[in-house]
Amino acid sequence: MHTTHLVVETREIDPVEDLLAYADPDRPLAWLRRGDGIVASGRPLTEIRPAAEAGTSRVETLATLWRTMSAQSEISDPVRLPGSGLVAFGAFTFDEDSAADSVLVVPTEVLGRHGDRFWRTTIRLAGAPEGRDTLTTRPYGPHWAGTVGPGAQSPQGYQDSVRRALARISDGEVSKVVLARDLTGSIPAGSDLRRLVRALSTGYPDTWAFAVDGLIGASPETLVTVHRGTVTARVLAGTIGRGADADADTAASAHLASSVKDLDEHQYAVQSVLASLRSHTRALAASEQPFLLKLPNLFHLATDVEGELAEGESALDLVRVLHPTAAVAGTPTAAAIAAIRELEPFDRGRYAGPVGWVDAAGNGEWAIALRCAQFTGRQGEIGVTAYAGAGIVSGSDPESELLETRVKFRPLVDALA
Repeated sequence: MHTTHLVVETREIDPVEDLLAYADPDRPLAWLRRGDGIVASGRPLTEIRPAAEAGTSRVETLATLWRTMSAQSEISDPVRLPGSGLVAFGAFTFDEDSAADSVLVVPTEVLGRHGDRFWRTTIRLAGAPEGRDTLTTRPYGPHWAGTVGPGAQSPQGYQDSVRRALARISDGEVSKVVLARDLTGSIPAGSDLRRLVRALSTGYPDTWAFAVDGLIGASPETLVTVHRGTVTARVLAGTIGRGADADADTAASAHLASSVKDLDEHQYAVQSVLASLRSHTRALAASEQPFLLKLPNLFHLATDVEGELAEGESALDLVRVLHPTAAVAGTPTAAAIAAIRELEPFDRGRYAGPVGWVDAAGNGEWAIALRCAQFTGRQGEIGVTAYAGAGIVSGSDPESELLETRVKFRPLVDALA
């Protein structure tokens, strides 16, 4: 399949009111932000899931396979907008040693929107008959509610893990480590998962709302974007909850903007991104001071980075070198990942891994899978595991870090309810 010739056709279409209405209710494939984005309709054409091999990262394997597939495809795309032409949706594991899959999903049909322009892409094997001409929506299923509770890491267990991380920091093993905890539960069998995507997309319009292979969430954190050769990345590190009223809000934002601990943590993250991108880009630059990114429930310190993509590289190559960032793993990276493996009593799977899409020219949009849950089919019900984490540095307080994870769980827990 990976060397098969594909025929790809993109055509502009009349406006579509709700892209998600065309997605598969059981396994939606979607990437949305402020109403723009791409949604797959129908079943996938193929799913590429490389096995973990010693010495080769799964993302590297996927980048090579994607390059080959793209080069052998016949693509007609007069639209030429982000997400038009041949695309694949991807969700990759946080840790190379994870038991979960990293996957690229190639759809058979994609509907896209960029501002006031809409398009439809069909993807088929060469020689296969052309698909149907008409677009059909799928009515939303009834509203549903899910329940989640403490998973493998209890609130008390989480605070104990934070204390153990602080001991490693004071011993000089790591300067920062990001520790997550999990919530597990279930939702009724047959639940229309598009309802969750829609709730997250409308409730948090400035985030990337995504659904890829059962991973659904709304991430505020862009890993990297490539559009016509221009590379942009947004680094988020340093967080505080929003205040209950305007005065408390102002106080919270002022505290974050002047917090030495948070500014140091943020600077680590920015430097780590710049170091990773340098050999794959030209003319790389970052803003000197972070700005405050305001979300419905949080403030983050944010910095934007921009450069030009080096010849022959793709968004997947940048994903490979950028992940994992200091914002989701820690510093130094290898020591932080070793600490995470020991201090978290679960496999993160794709939580805090890269999620997004790539096209045939190497353009793409990739976020870090945060504020998300993985849905897995079980007999009679659908299992759900949600994750949230916090960056532990010298001076971190276990109780405050636990509260930070509660704040980060809120978007997903509210949407599930």
